Amino acid sequence: MAAVRTFDPGQRRTRLARRHRLAPGHRATDVVAATDSVVCLHATDPATVYLSAWARVRGFRPTDLDTALYTDRSLVKQLCMRRTLFVFGADLLDVVQSAAADRVADQERRRLIKDVEAAGLHADGTAWLAAAGAATLDALAGLGEAHSGELRAAVPLLEGVTVASPGKAYGGDNPVGPRVLTTLSAAGAILRSTNRGSWNVSRPNWTLTERWLGRPVEPPAEATARAQLVRRWLRAFGPATVADLKWWLGCTLTATRAALAEVGAAEVDLHGAPGVALADDLTDDPPVEPWAALLPGLDPTTMGWQQRDWYLGAHRERLFDRAGNAGPTA
Repeated sequence: MAAVRTFDPGQRRTRLARRHRLAPGHRATDVVAATDSVVCLHATDPATVYLSAWARVRGFRPTDLDTALYTDRSLVKQLCMRRTLFVFGADLLDVVQSAAADRVADQERRRLIKDVEAAGLHADGTAWLAAAGAATLDALAGLGEAHSGELRAAVPLLEGVTVASPGKAYGGDNPVGPRVLTTLSAAGAILRSTNRGSWNVSRPNWTLTERWLGRPVEPPAEATARAQLVRRWLRAFGPATVADLKWWLGCTLTATRAALAEVGAAEVDLHGAPGVALADDLTDDPPVEPWAALLPGLDPTTMGWQQRDWYLGAHRERLFDRAGNAGPTA
């Protein structure tokens, strides 16, 4: 039996520096390459995606990302893994749709139906959501693209409010219109198109996915798609633990293990803990020069693993909140 490959923290940090384009000598020449190097960029906070690109692309300007998102349309925004908004290559949309976004869309759909029925807005939430979704798609077919407020004016079925966490300080009114758009986007029917805000403010227009990309979304089988996504993640973030991958995907342990088996992942030793890596990616990356990078909150590198002590040491509590979300690294 072949010996299990061992990776120490220094070797893993070298990979991080090089493969995530953070060491100065390994920065990307364009924003699409930088995004591909970490699979996707977190975009829940509108400024994060620009600052994450700035940390990885030589000579980056905000207009570079705008061009990729809105002119070339080589990057797209999608709600997917862990119900998080990400930016990734448009060529990856079909894979992400099947591997992660469809699951999120189903969760959003069921939650919205339950809430509108509980609020007494619609007795049959399933029928209402189907009609509201169809009317929204018809409106976008005529408008081309529109802001959520414009869509509510055009589609009366988008009106209505539920109450989130009644009686709680963090609760309040929750309009159903934006939630319908979220459900449609997670399902791949619509996309965030141009932005009416500045680079650090999100006021998206919405449009039909097929209109924006010039093609329909054609997701592969779920297991095939998940394996493709896992292969990309391991190339960028491996070696790692199975728990890291399960957390990043936001799926079940069974599905995670099935995907690892599909890609033929190798078992490795992570300085005393079991881990996995691609079988053709077990050699050391060459050393990198000393480096430092200032990263925004929710950066894909700091948010890439669930188990973080190997690169944070004793500093985890200073960087991550109790929910496991990272703040800025400075």
